[in-house]
Amino acid sequence: MLTSYIVLVMLLLLAVAGVIEFSRHQKRVRSIPVRVHVNGTRGKSSVTRLIAAGLRAGGIATIAKVTGTYPRLILEDGSDVRIYRRGGANILEQLHVTRFVAERNVRALVVECMALQPQFQWISENQMIHATVGAITNVRLDHVEIMGRTLPEIAAVLGETIPPGRHFFTAETVAREMLAGIAAKKNATMCVSSEDSVSIEEMQGFNYIEHRENVALAVAVCEHLGVRKDVALQGMYAAVPDAGVLTRAEVEVDGKRITFYNAFAANDPDSTYLVWRRLHDEIGMEGKLIVMLNTRQDRLDRARQLAELAGTKLNAEMDYLMLIGQCPEVVRLMAMQNGVASEKILEVGWTTPETVFDAVKASVDGDATVVAIGNMGGMGAKVAEYFEFRSLHTHDRIGDYVGAGSEPLVV
Repeated sequence: MLTSYIVLVMLLLLAVAGVIEFSRHQKRVRSIPVRVHVNGTRGKSSVTRLIAAGLRAGGIATIAKVTGTYPRLILEDGSDVRIYRRGGANILEQLHVTRFVAERNVRALVVECMALQPQFQWISENQMIHATVGAITNVRLDHVEIMGRTLPEIAAVLGETIPPGRHFFTAETVAREMLAGIAAKKNATMCVSSEDSVSIEEMQGFNYIEHRENVALAVAVCEHLGVRKDVALQGMYAAVPDAGVLTRAEVEVDGKRITFYNAFAANDPDSTYLVWRRLHDEIGMEGKLIVMLNTRQDRLDRARQLAELAGTKLNAEMDYLMLIGQCPEVVRLMAMQNGVASEKILEVGWTTPETVFDAVKASVDGDATVVAIGNMGGMGAKVAEYFEFRSLHTHDRIGDYVGAGSEPLVV
């Protein structure tokens, strides 16, 4: 009986402590005047960084938090701070972030949504961030085992972060009406950005390959918050990009020029195909065209989607499909079932970045263009870093960048 009483008292004390902490969090988060919650399938990290950079250029003290390839805080001066996780990723780290930001008395917080499940998306917005401005980059078929296997299902999940009664911005085109319906139910004002609002000439200011729709969305949010387009763009040009952005490395070896595009972060078929079309039609690709697909054993559903993409939309233009990472023999069968000829498939598997580089070099007699897709995880990041190391030009190791004198935030 005494033991039961003690347990009951402890549970009551924990409940009271939880209520007190919840109340403190609500006070802290509302002490930050501008709160931008960025969601979407692709481009969240880039858009979060771009918005924050634009606001800083406009004189608004801003801190951003991205989850992307590497979890980071971007401080008021634009420097990155690592986020050190004691365990795995957990949406509760947003509470640590808001406490950190509130204590620095900044005017704006731009935060990337890190939730996938519908209930956690709702909690992230309605219990944690309480955004004054919402943003959804796009709606694509990814994380289908969690978010749903159709665009309407995924749109409904992402729509959980549309802030009720506030302005909400999106660059989405296909599922736009679905998002509009969700916004209407929440009495939110939906604003649609268009990549045409940012010219090709204005995109030349970036020293990496950024997507116009991401920049247009970020500019629209900045303008809504009182920062002129030209001012916001200058800030974006100077910002440190996310490690998952599309980058290019050129390597000259044994009389061959190998151009390597790191598109590992574009890991759903729609985003991957958009990257391919832009590279093929706008930027141009020289020599033999190699699609390098990095796969993970726990992401075989994604591998199936990309193998189908390779066999349908990319097959006529690519010369080789190079398989690196885990389960290459399984992915090889997937690709062949979708129409990729056996002789076009180069099975490299799980190995060192040096071996992958040598495999590319050995597969061509002259110049080659490699478009790397699938996953940054597993071998992806290491292979991309190795090609950068071997490149003709000096590249920042963005993933390892830490602002001078900064200490990691422990969550």
